[in-house]
Amino acid sequence: MSYIDKEFDTVKNTIKPNTLDSLKKDFISIGLKEETIIIVHSSLSKMGWTVGGPVAIIDALMDVITPKGTLIMPTFTSGNTEPSGWNYPPVPEEWWSSIRKYIPAFHPDKIPTRGMGSISETFRKYPNVIRSNHPTTSFAAWGKHAKMIVKNHPLENDLGMNSPLGKIYKLDGQILLLGVPHLNNSSLHLAEYLCEYPGKTHITIGSAIYVKKKRTWVTWKELDNISDDFDDLGSDYEQSINYQPQKVGQAEVRLLSQRDMVDFAVKWIMENRKED
Repeated sequence: MSYIDKEFDTVKNTIKPNTLDSLKKDFISIGLKEETIIIVHSSLSKMGWTVGGPVAIIDALMDVITPKGTLIMPTFTSGNTEPSGWNYPPVPEEWWSSIRKYIPAFHPDKIPTRGMGSISETFRKYPNVIRSNHPTTSFAAWGKHAKMIVKNHPLENDLGMNSPLGKIYKLDGQILLLGVPHLNNSSLHLAEYLCEYPGKTHITIGSAIYVKKKRTWVTWKELDNISDDFDDLGSDYEQSINYQPQKVGQAEVRLLSQRDMVDFAVKWIMENRKED
């Protein structure tokens, strides 16, 4: 389905369009406040048709939390990875060497997100938004703690305690799932780093980066993340705290404590992931 077709469907299925003012009211009603530290995963189409599109949503979030808060979004770049592992879509094996040799090195200002949605892609280009320098799992941030959160994003253990996710955990930030399920909740990967479970393995990762200003293909060992059970994990967490999803526009949304959910996820993963 083309972008135009999707927008036709969004207009057709929207009763009343979202505006900057209505979005701000909705965000306040679900519990967003001034000075909130929040990581957002989002789907524009699930919101219903919005006057101003992703810009209105980002502006509304910024207006509510103010520069005293901190807004973070994942800006992952799965296209700058080891091509032998590509599945969406796979590419012929005879292409792999050319990809490793010629794919542009990651640059936080130049390389677009892939598969992260238009809200994250728009946010990374916003004034005063800064992006971490990880070639595959970067995060962009704005506000009071932005520099600290994106600084020194380690190449290895990319979603561990020294990553932006770990820094959000230390700051006791929140998660906002805006029209997306827990499958999209990157903070749950932090829990994988913090516990042991059957089948926990590391795989070889590759990317093009700048080393001393020269484009270089580098490889390293990284945790083989699993997300197939994240929706079940999220459902059990919500039941444990008697949480009911809320609404922003037409989207079902969840506003949750990142630290509390990660702590729950550590125990859940150790209890529920079994040997095949």
